[in-house]
Amino acid sequence: MRTCLHAAAALALSALVLTGCPAEESPEPPPAWRVVLDEGDLDRAVLSIWGTAPDDVFAVGGPLGNTGLTSLVLHHDGSTWRELPAGGEETFWWVAGSGPADVWMVGERGRAVRWDGAAFTEHETGTDATLWGVIAFSPDEAWAVGGTPGSAEEGQKDIVLRWDGRAWSREPLPQATGRALYKVWGESSDDLYAVGEFGVIWHRAGTTWELQSEPPIAQGTLFTAAGCGRDAVYAVGGRDVLRSDGEAWRRVEVALTNDVNGVACGRSGEVAIVGYGGLKQRLVGGAWIDEFTEEPYADLHAVWADSDGAFWAVGGDFLSAPAPGKARRGVVARHGKGQIADFVSR
Repeated sequence: MRTCLHAAAALALSALVLTGCPAEESPEPPPAWRVVLDEGDLDRAVLSIWGTAPDDVFAVGGPLGNTGLTSLVLHHDGSTWRELPAGGEETFWWVAGSGPADVWMVGERGRAVRWDGAAFTEHETGTDATLWGVIAFSPDEAWAVGGTPGSAEEGQKDIVLRWDGRAWSREPLPQATGRALYKVWGESSDDLYAVGEFGVIWHRAGTTWELQSEPPIAQGTLFTAAGCGRDAVYAVGGRDVLRSDGEAWRRVEVALTNDVNGVACGRSGEVAIVGYGGLKQRLVGGAWIDEFTEEPYADLHAVWADSDGAFWAVGGDFLSAPAPGKARRGVVARHGKGQIADFVSR
């Protein structure tokens, strides 16, 4: 394993601080989607968001091949946003952890970086394919998935990696499907779901992986999986919104306003999905609420629910071709109670 430590002192010197505005004396606004950070604050796309609490939130992304820009890791402490100096030029596609001192970021070229609350450590993963998703259950137990879409190169598909506290190693699947895997979610290592290209769905029960997408139920690629519990697991991508009750997958009847990329479960079984063109829809009390007309209107890639019941969505320009020295629009938005001045940078 190779390591690269960035000291807390260097963090203090190189971090970009986005200072919050003082809260104004006004009635608390009703819950709604409000932009927290946008192109005035960000020059790279934001692709994933996760945290341990509303005052400990991480958002990651990067330049997606636009030269002259670095990997993006932002941290929100409840009052300010700060860019943490992760180094490198690779774009991070996902962030997740088991606590404030155990946060993983994974992305391009097989990069996996761990934040311990004060510094980053780089870890070898044994692959140079993009890692699109990660989940952690403890400092000694994490999973990552990935692959190169469209590649015929052996070893660039069906990538499942397991962290045992010492190193990342490849977890073999019972059969090769020749598909990149985009996200992994579960309540434990004994109950994991991995989804990806061409609607592939794998489920790990105990120590056994089962392919649950033959015949496929999705019409296209599944980009994200997340659950409210073992009997309510969602997988989304394109025009597909699927739900498993722990026994079988079924299509969810929802009138989508655009293609969907991300899904998250909040308190009391609320579900949020986000996607292209500012698609934002929430399942509340058994009915879907379409919030397409609320900002942001940018393409959204991922959504996460915090412990207070608020949803956070991220995205920006993650579709355009790479261009030398060009900034990419990024966006972070939040749906929930509270003064928006407590969260914005300007």
